[in-house]
Amino acid sequence: MKVKIELDPEQEEPSVTIHARELSPEVEQIYRQLQELDGRPDQLECHKDELTYYVNLADILFFETEGRQVIAHTKTEAFTVNYKLYELENLLSSQFMRISKSTILNLKQIYALTRSISNCQVHFRDSYKTVYVSRRYYHSLSDRLNERRSS
Repeated sequence: MKVKIELDPEQEEPSVTIHARELSPEVEQIYRQLQELDGRPDQLECHKDELTYYVNLADILFFETEGRQVIAHTKTEAFTVNYKLYELENLLSSQFMRISKSTILNLKQIYALTRSISNCQVHFRDSYKTVYVSRRYYHSLSDRLNERRSS
């Protein structure tokens, strides 16, 4: 891999471009690490019972849609957030991943997976809450978990 820095006094803010033949696991990992340096928040404004809470993203197990609302789940509580899932996908770091049309998962909170012929269920440590991974996202989830395990 070649690494090159070009200094340009006209450049207003740093910009990184990755040139690659294909999207390999190495390129994907570099991309995610750069995204995490991009000033992403470590807390999210959440709401419950007319109160506003600032919840650490590390404590969130998953986000899911319920009707027209997006709910952030921690081990013991659920909060509403003022974002749509696609907005959260752009806002959150690479530790979060969409696993179905209606769910984004915190990869660092996964405790166990139950796989069957028809689906995959995700379990979290010290919580009764579980979510299902749709078939469309299952292989991507497996790849990301294997990546985390090997790094």
